[in-house]
Parts: sequence; C-alpha cells; structure tokens
Amino acid sequence: MALLEINKLTKAFGGLTAVDGLSFEIAGGEILGLIGPNGAGKTTVFNCISGFLPPDSGDVTFEGRSMVQRQPFSICKRGLARTFQIVKPFPAISVLDNVMVGALLREPSVSIAQAEALNIIDFMGLKKMTRQEARGLPLPLRKRLELARALATKPKLLLLDEVMAGLNPTEVDELIGLIREINDQGVSIFMIEHVMRGVMALSQRVIVINYGQKIAEGLPCDVVLDNAVIEAYLGKEFISAQCT
Repeated sequence: MALLEINKLTKAFGGLTAVDGLSFEIAGGEILGLIGPNGAGKTTVFNCISGFLPPDSGDVTFEGRSMVQRQPFSICKRGLARTFQIVKPFPAISVLDNVMVGALLREPSVSIAQAEALNIIDFMGLKKMTRQEARGLPLPLRKRLELARALATKPKLLLLDEVMAGLNPTEVDELIGLIREINDQGVSIFMIEHVMRGVMALSQRVIVINYGQKIAEGLPCDVVLDNAVIEAYLGKEFISAQCT
C-alpha cells in the first residue's frame, strides 16, 4: 500500500482550474519531486493534500485513510507535515520556542518537548541561535527553522515547498545533505522545487505538471529529457549533462 495516494484531484478558482484530475502515489521512504512552471498548480496540490484547501473533487489518502475535509492540524498529527514557500516563523519568540510549537503537537510534556526541540535545532545547525528571536535570522536560517519546526511534529511524510529558493550553491548543497539525512531516518519527502540541482540530486522520481495536469512522470534523468517538459518548463537551454 502506498503511503500517500492522490486520485483525480481537482481544484478550481472561479474559471481557472489550478489542479485538473491529478493522480499519483508516494511510497514509504521515497523522495518524490514535483516540478513545473510558475502557476502550474504545484502549491495548490500541497494545499489540498495538507488540508489548507478543500479539493473540488478527487481524494487524498494517507496510510489508507482519506484526508479530505480534515483540518490541517489533524492531518499533521497523523504524520503529514509541510513547509511553506514563504517562510513564516513566529518572529517575536526564540528559535527554540518556534521548534517547540511543533514538538508540542505530539508531546504534552513541556520539558520533553524542549529536549526534542533542542536535538532538532542541533541537527539543523541552529544551535548557536537557540535563544535568538526568529525575526533576526537571515533567509537561509529561517528556511532551516521552518524545516526544523515541521520535523518536530515527527512526520512520516514531509512536504517541502521550495526550501532551496534564494539559497546560494553552498547553502543548497548543505540542505541537500540535511534532506538526505532526514530521508535516511525514515521520513518520506515530497518536494516542490525550481532548483534543479536539488531535484536531480534528491528525487528518486519526478512528476511534472503544467496547467494543473501531469505531463510527465519518471526517473529524473528521463523526465528532464522529455520534449513536453523541455517545451513547457525547462527550455532548450537546460543543460542535461548532469544526467550523464
């Protein structure tokens, strides 16, 4: 049984169909990439999966149970957590308190939640900022904090929405390493990403959508050579030598 099953997911806003009959699965332990041009419907897919938007039709099944009509906190408590494209930490509280917000979803003991948060902060390379207010962090560290807060909820599946956007190549490589470690710990990953360096390094499979419809699915090196994908998204200037 797949960890996550999306069956004919559809979501429209007025006359615009953002997601149009989309179907796919994610296996336990998998890293799946979701790519496509701006406006293709990628974040709408995440919003429907995580309960922030109700789909118009279709189903989202996580561990064999439908998540449609469930609230985001309920879905998160079942083990499906996400980050957001625009990071929004609680600015006036510390890095530690931000991560504890995630830990307290499952752990009623404040002292245990704090210990778990501290371990995650250390893992994410934020130890020196533990007591610093989140508003003082630069973008790369705010992204790490966003990821740390999601990890603190103990997800089985983690949805990452452009976590590499705005990072320099060294920061991207560091984040690739962290995501691999998270996956090695048994967390499945579903990632929206425009940084193809990260997509190619991490994804075991890639789905490409355009105008809300799936136009390609398969191994990363096969997908980036697909003519429909090149036409809709990558462009002919895309250097596919990274597949060789």
